[in-house]
Amino acid sequence: DTVRVEPGSYEGNLALSKPLVLEGVGNPVIRGSGTGSVVLVAASGCAIRGFTIERSGGDLQQEDSGILLKSDGNRVEDNSLADVLYGIYLYGSRNNTVRRNVIRGRRELEIGERGAGLHLWNSPGNLIEGNTISEARDGLYIQSSPGNTILRNRIFRLRYGVHYMFSESNSFEDNTFSDNVAGAAIMYSNHISFRRNAFVHNRGFSSFGILFQDCERCLAEGNFLIDNATGIFMEALRYSTFRGNVIAGNDVALQMFSSADENVFTCNNFVQNLSPLQLIGRSSTTRWSMDGRGNYWSDYDGYDLNGDGIGDVPHRIQNLFEYMEGNHPRLRLYLESPSAHALALAEKAFPIVQMSREVDRAPLMAPQSIRYRSESRKTGAPAAVAAVLSLGTFIVGLVFLWWGQRG
Repeated sequence: DTVRVEPGSYEGNLALSKPLVLEGVGNPVIRGSGTGSVVLVAASGCAIRGFTIERSGGDLQQEDSGILLKSDGNRVEDNSLADVLYGIYLYGSRNNTVRRNVIRGRRELEIGERGAGLHLWNSPGNLIEGNTISEARDGLYIQSSPGNTILRNRIFRLRYGVHYMFSESNSFEDNTFSDNVAGAAIMYSNHISFRRNAFVHNRGFSSFGILFQDCERCLAEGNFLIDNATGIFMEALRYSTFRGNVIAGNDVALQMFSSADENVFTCNNFVQNLSPLQLIGRSSTTRWSMDGRGNYWSDYDGYDLNGDGIGDVPHRIQNLFEYMEGNHPRLRLYLESPSAHALALAEKAFPIVQMSREVDRAPLMAPQSIRYRSESRKTGAPAAVAAVLSLGTFIVGLVFLWWGQRG
């Protein structure tokens, strides 16, 4: 059945124990009792759309949420949730669609005392699309939940935009993560693919655009990492590919432990980062080119005599000062100082100090347009898609987007 709820405020918690479509007309308010979850969905095949949902309980251990799903195949769409501990919690709940909801956490709480905007536990095969999440602990927290798809969400002013823990074969595309501690934290999870996301202005103490911890076989393609404290942090990341990304205007483009093993960077644009690389350890097995194409580096000063678009001189990614800084972080105080420049220049003229061997042997002479191919989700057939994006145009667009969010 479909139950249409007229405008007004409705007090108390609600439980759905049989399949229902609950449809709000004129944005009615469901105001919880202040304990437990405001809406509990125990039956599969329900839909909840068009409501304002407020005032959950405050117990993290009891999953107190605006909407708590404990069943499968539900649709949660076009709702606004505020004054809730967790926004929408999927507890052992699969094959749901969560779309176009606005979720605001409890800003008055310390960040560690809040719940996630969307929390998935043991919940595979869900579609999370077009939501706006702010003021929570994490925007999306995904634990032990394989095979989820996250599309076109806007997530800002919280700890981690998306946080994977022990979750295999997930993908996220076309999302915007801004003004967080980290745009994405990918931990103990393999086969994560992410494309065309924007990680913008994630700054603060120990902040990152993307953080990897002990992961394998991930794919990053066509993403924009701009104006972050650190663009990409990699510890024990293995066999992963970074292709066609823009990494620009960060304090540190890449912070990499030597435990990061057999990763590949190709056709990325590294533009005006204060430091291109901090390597903690002496060397890594990173490959900086594939099929004869490396990356574009805005500080590359080589030449291209045959005009093939590939620099004739290999690009050393770190100078002496940057190499020393990787193992002695306090030296960052002297970054861009005359002493740092003099040390780098002296090492270039008299290379007598053994440094890391991080070299792009096929550097690109010009920034690369971001081209990609995707798969049609309906047919599974390759679709020749889209998207040649100008680097300059996109950066200008992100500036306007960021200022719009701050307003």
